[in-house]
Amino acid sequence: MKNETLVIGKITKAHGIRGEVKVIPLTDDLKRFKKLKTVIIDDKEVIVEGVKLQSTKAILKLEGFNRIEDTAVLRDKYISVNREDAVELEEGEYYIADLIGCMVFDENGLQLGKIYDVISTGSNDVYWIKDQKKKDILVPVLKEIVLNVDIDSEKIIIKPIKEWMDE
Repeated sequence: MKNETLVIGKITKAHGIRGEVKVIPLTDDLKRFKKLKTVIIDDKEVIVEGVKLQSTKAILKLEGFNRIEDTAVLRDKYISVNREDAVELEEGEYYIADLIGCMVFDENGLQLGKIYDVISTGSNDVYWIKDQKKKDILVPVLKEIVLNVDIDSEKIIIKPIKEWMDE
């Protein structure tokens, strides 16, 4: 089942003395913060009054947080958006939240395990898979290896490991 909300950032600390907070983006598109009207923190919707972008972080001014002291409760909190407010993805792109928990099989039908996490390496993502014995398998997300992703049935098909590990 798909999550109704998607995490897009993590608040690190206050920025200045007027209730702004620094946010580490957990999304590929830093500019997406400029379009925010509301965010969800601790299951509560909060109005975004202003956004400034730095090279790798966003600075948010949230309604109801007007002094540096007000923002202390926000430290280390995650910011989410409703799925319908999420950035639209291109064909072949997926939200990490939708990939986690998908079962991975090779094209011969061998069940490898479930996606535990997706690691972003810069050049390509890597699926971190845990099998039933909690053994880790790392699969580079390359179109030559990942053959099919079906989010609705939570099933991913890859080439047999021996075929691409021997290259």
